Amino acid sequence: MAGIVDVAREAGVSTATVSRALSGKDYVSQETKTLVQAVADRLGYVPSASAYTLVTGRTKNIGVVVPYVDRWFFSTALETVDRELVKAGYDVTLYNLSSGDDHRSSVFGRSLPRKRVDAVMCISVKMTDDEIAALAKVNKPIVALGGPIAGAKSIKINDTSAGRLATDHLLAMGHTNIAMIGQNEKDQKLFNVFNERRDGYETALKLAGIQPRPAWYKAVNKHAISEGYSAAKQLLGDPHNAPTAIFASSDELAVGAMLAAKDMGLKVPEDVSIVGVDNHELAEFFGITTIDQNVTGQAELLVKTMLQLLDDPEHAVQDVVEWPIELIVRGSTTKAKTVS
Repeated sequence: MAGIVDVAREAGVSTATVSRALSGKDYVSQETKTLVQAVADRLGYVPSASAYTLVTGRTKNIGVVVPYVDRWFFSTALETVDRELVKAGYDVTLYNLSSGDDHRSSVFGRSLPRKRVDAVMCISVKMTDDEIAALAKVNKPIVALGGPIAGAKSIKINDTSAGRLATDHLLAMGHTNIAMIGQNEKDQKLFNVFNERRDGYETALKLAGIQPRPAWYKAVNKHAISEGYSAAKQLLGDPHNAPTAIFASSDELAVGAMLAAKDMGLKVPEDVSIVGVDNHELAEFFGITTIDQNVTGQAELLVKTMLQLLDDPEHAVQDVVEWPIELIVRGSTTKAKTVS
């Protein structure tokens, strides 16, 4: 197996230059970096991780903390983070918090404080004061997606604005009986994004002179098509409060609402208009009008921000970056029927 001496001899440079070139140091010219990398690839040379850590004090490893891995937002963000970090030459250590409180305590109390990572990325993880304190002791750059964390650089959308934009769209279509499907948020360790979306929904109604009705709001336990289906059946089957439009707080819930309307003999959008949030792949397939939050773009910016902080800890970065949202109008919304 080729060693660093072989690469240096073949490239015509010193072993120190090989080490600097393969570690991405700025004070080696791009031409030399390209030459050394090409020679290393041809000879099959892979730098020793332990030697790199000994010389630089870094591990080329990033800790990524997520509350779940089997839900769309988290899996989409995680896939993007993993792709971008590997592209940048980093390994990824995943800390999945879904296994319960004991496991979560172990992650923040033991695993992360061991400092075997160069930085920590938190994907929509709301932390307790004790967890924030434990993370601060790691003394590494921290970036977060989905909500603010003390001491971290964060990226998030304005969920209140998302709820308001979706509702304003339905109001502009002439709808006044507008229901919402949200989510129960009893878990204090998750950001209350769906309560914020509900605030936006209710604000839009009130500004239009419409008083929100309790019967227009249905909360579900999780983001699932089946949950959206059940909630929409209850809403659309109410003889006194049946809506002409539904704001679903995720596209998966919106898909369920569409299927429920169809099973009840209603046409979308002629009889009921439906708006979702996310721009999930299913939204395009089912033609659902949605609020696009571009999770992939957010995750790419998260990685870019973290790499900037690793290269230059003094790099000026906003504490909280508000990611823009966009209304994408498809075939699930139309003007309300006029009453003759």
